[in-house]
Amino acid sequence: MFCTSKSLSVRSLHGSEFVYGSKSLIPTRRPVSLPPLPWRKIYKRPVLSLTRPLHVSSIEEFGPSRIRTKKGDDFSKCRSYEADHSEATAASDASKRVKIGIYFATWWALNVVFNIYNKKVLNAYPYPWLTSTLSLAAGSLIMLISWSLRIAETPKTDFDFWKTLFPVTVAHTIGHVAATVSMSKVAVSFTHIIKSGEPAFSVLVSRFLLGETFPVSVYLSLLPIIGGCALAAVTELNFNMIGFMGAMISNLAFVFRNIFSKKGMKGKSVSGMNYYACLSMLSLLILTPFAIAVEGPQMWAAGFQKALSEIGPQIVWWMAAQSVFYHLYNQVSYMSLDEISPLTFSIGNTMKRISVIVSSIIIFHTPVQPVNALGAAIAILGTFLYSQVIHVHIGLSIIELQMTCFDQLPYR
Repeated sequence: MFCTSKSLSVRSLHGSEFVYGSKSLIPTRRPVSLPPLPWRKIYKRPVLSLTRPLHVSSIEEFGPSRIRTKKGDDFSKCRSYEADHSEATAASDASKRVKIGIYFATWWALNVVFNIYNKKVLNAYPYPWLTSTLSLAAGSLIMLISWSLRIAETPKTDFDFWKTLFPVTVAHTIGHVAATVSMSKVAVSFTHIIKSGEPAFSVLVSRFLLGETFPVSVYLSLLPIIGGCALAAVTELNFNMIGFMGAMISNLAFVFRNIFSKKGMKGKSVSGMNYYACLSMLSLLILTPFAIAVEGPQMWAAGFQKALSEIGPQIVWWMAAQSVFYHLYNQVSYMSLDEISPLTFSIGNTMKRISVIVSSIIIFHTPVQPVNALGAAIAILGTFLYSQVIHVHIGLSIIELQMTCFDQLPYR
């Protein structure tokens, strides 16, 4: 925004002076016709208000590279803000950050508890398909009770909703079972180190399947993530190919789940909590026949008797706890998905693994070699760098988009 340097007195300006082209402020120019921008959310909020005054906050000259009009008048750079807009925006942004922070902290804490009980169950009762099925059954039961007692609002769904939900459910079911299979074969820390490579899958899927482009810095930030995961896998004392492949398949499946979820939740009246509840119920219907075919009731009964004789009645508590906490942490994560993008979700999901890796190593006394720890540290550092680069990339994109929107205003 520019104003003449000859008029330095500070006064309130209205957006209409800019939109309708006050001659003393902006030279006359023809309307610019540009192709529509792909991101249409920006247009939901007007760039300038026609009723609120604009207050000039500072005037900066351009120095040697001043811009001059045809008449030779010098121009200076003018900074201004819309009255009451910056304060309201700052308060709204702060409230949203606090809300997302609470979601993330709760999500991570519940996930740590789930992983501890899940590993205890799988060590004593190595049937990942049944364990996965019980987790979905517990969540479905919790939500049915919540709806019947009116603790949670019953979602209003239709055929289109369930049709959109189906691919999300398939990806979620595959990712859930694959992660549980991985955890039954290897240490919790190893599974989560491999699963910390999820941002790499997210970027690659977004690039080659969704057509999104990223700057070179984003791709470079993935190198330490991939290298750290590879180093940790090579030096893992309890390496198991089934466990490794399970974690990799889970990564890919959950990236698709997050992307499909974000698309499916747009324009829907179903909240994140109810969205995941419907997802759990549909996933339970899909998984149950496969669990029966792969393992079967006879194997489950024999394994339970063995676990009961070795562990005692508390095996039942462990199974119930892992099932309930699985639903709770996923429910909170979907509530946060209401507020953030799939890439941000993947970042939060990766940072969560730091607490899971550390807590599992302490509780289960997992032996860790220095090289293995170095690989995990490099992967985590790469995740941090990736989150910073993505933040800068998204911020620059928003600034460029706003400038382009302002440039398209018709001056008369």
